[in-house]
Amino acid sequence: MSAIVLFDGVCNLCSGAVQFIVERDPRARFKFASIQSDSGKELMREHGIAIPSGDPTSIVLVEDGRAFQKSSAAVRIARGLRFPWSLLAASWIVPRFVRDWVYGIVARNRYRWFGKKEVCMVPTPELRARFL
Repeated sequence: MSAIVLFDGVCNLCSGAVQFIVERDPRARFKFASIQSDSGKELMREHGIAIPSGDPTSIVLVEDGRAFQKSSAAVRIARGLRFPWSLLAASWIVPRFVRDWVYGIVARNRYRWFGKKEVCMVPTPELRARFL
């Protein structure tokens, strides 16, 4: 069973997170699409997720026909990574409103703290099959 990670393709932090996931996902369970891509926009529309003001502030995980956003997506992604990173899924015990509050601080400041690209991330030839 694969899951699809939708990410902000121009965000350096988000693109780095995709690389982090790829390196710790030996079964290639996760596939990827930038939120700005046609595939990403279509998946967002299918799950009723709007991008406020064209600025994607959340990672989205589409898994088993459901979409998870913000910290819930991050925790579910962690669960699918190899040990010891899968232990981060234990953060599920922290109430969602607390996790999402922290997530929101990082999301609002990600361009200032980590930078932004002019164009979306282009996958390497080796990773192209994992991108929609």
